[in-house]
Amino acid sequence: MTFDEARLREALMRAWSLETARQWTADNPASGQCNVTAAVVADLFGVDVLRTPLPGVWHYYNRVAGRRCDLSDSQFSAPGARFEAPEAYADEPTTAEAAMEGIPQREFDALRAALLRELGG
Repeated sequence: MTFDEARLREALMRAWSLETARQWTADNPASGQCNVTAAVVADLFGVDVLRTPLPGVWHYYNRVAGRRCDLSDSQFSAPGARFEAPEAYADEPTTAEAAMEGIPQREFDALRAALLRELGG
């Protein structure tokens, strides 16, 4: 499967749900999705997982072909945003396993299945 950021962003907007993160809302579909999204994207496309600190939590995203790709960044500007966008990203290398700490496996499985369905694979 080829990484196409625009197509992936559209598919994620349809794939995210309460089954993929309990913070999801219709007004802010990306809310709480960073961990599971970064892990699923790493699994499907073999890309790196990065993180940056937010107040009291880590924010997870990916690096694709040497470039930062934060697929859940819309959560920062949507209604009901829990956090402001990072002023600067730390781009600290980490793992999908670290991103999934404390996240139920069922959320990963739900997002992976929904994303594959939306991407037609």
